[in-house]
Amino acid sequence: MVWFDGRPRWRRGWCVAAAALTVAWIAGCSNVQLNDKIDYGSVPPPKPLDVPPELSQLPKDDRYQVPSASAAAAAKAAQPAGSAATPGAGAAAAPAAIVPAVDSAKFERDGSQRWLAVDQPPDKVLEQVREMFKAAGLAIERDDPTLGIVETVWAENHAKLPLDILRRTIGKALDFAYSTSELDKYRVRVERTSDNTSEVFLSHRGMAEVYTNQQHDQTIWQVRPSDPELEAEMLRRLQLRFLPPTVVAAATPAAPVAAAPAVADATRAPQPQNARLIKGATAADSKVLIDEPFDRAWRRVGLALDRGGFTVEDRDRTKGLYYVRYLDPEYEAKMRDKQGFFTRVFGRDAKIDAQQFRIVVAGNGGTGTDVTVQDKDGQPEASATGGKILAQITEQLR
Repeated sequence: MVWFDGRPRWRRGWCVAAAALTVAWIAGCSNVQLNDKIDYGSVPPPKPLDVPPELSQLPKDDRYQVPSASAAAAAKAAQPAGSAATPGAGAAAAPAAIVPAVDSAKFERDGSQRWLAVDQPPDKVLEQVREMFKAAGLAIERDDPTLGIVETVWAENHAKLPLDILRRTIGKALDFAYSTSELDKYRVRVERTSDNTSEVFLSHRGMAEVYTNQQHDQTIWQVRPSDPELEAEMLRRLQLRFLPPTVVAAATPAAPVAAAPAVADATRAPQPQNARLIKGATAADSKVLIDEPFDRAWRRVGLALDRGGFTVEDRDRTKGLYYVRYLDPEYEAKMRDKQGFFTRVFGRDAKIDAQQFRIVVAGNGGTGTDVTVQDKDGQPEASATGGKILAQITEQLR
């Protein structure tokens, strides 16, 4: 488990002070509503223009007014049998599909794992990934077209903030005084297939701010489990970007984009524990056994590395290798202890580079697949760090 130094909770102090100043005003009106949309940029939508009082309102034109259900039914009943509906005759247009099908980008699913199969090359897909994160208000921290990886910064979902009477009245000017105590980070990995199409994998990582004492005046950031619902919604948002231009406007509502029913059901259905850690005498003799063939195990291990926060530098599917970097906290502490006394006291802490490892995914001759760890030279990793990597991969595979 990874721990981070926490930020001071001065924002909650601001919130309490603002509430104390307005308690008399909001008494009896403190209903709290939650906005379930994704909003990492907290950019308010533009407000409609107000008509000055000295100007008259524009006359209303009912020609383009959508008829009610009763009016549409009456118009249909009055229409002669066999005649086609004409525009402007009171016939309502066909409603847009609630969950539109996207032929060029389809969900693929294997147990609890899901990804997009897109009929476009990776360079075109990566363009849509960047635009999707931009639309969600997420800044990009890592953009590596060579590896097909796009990763966002840690960001707070402002849509989770309570929409109380204070924020509804004053607006989002006091958002700095609120905190959800949660941070999210997304990573998209695009792999090229043999027919020059793309497979898109999206993973979510989360952090939660927790108190470290009973006085509730000190906090740290702690890793929280990934959220499959957030992964499903963001992947669905990406899928909708591959709709034909003629239906994009009708298929992208202002309300939150719901995941496809098949994807949502996959996140709730219990999955068998088909990945287990087999410990040997040393870490070099240990492995993760996955009761699935190589193709499925390769996808699952790649997603597990993304969720686990490993830095994937390269991969070679033909050899079953992931080249990763991982910084073990104990290794980092050991390296800092080796720094000189004056460097630690008077100088800035030198950056400790993450170690390089190879994650080997190989079929075991039967219906299963073995996952082992090697050092950067391709030798079995016998240190305790190798055992930690296998344990973390096993946890993510479950």
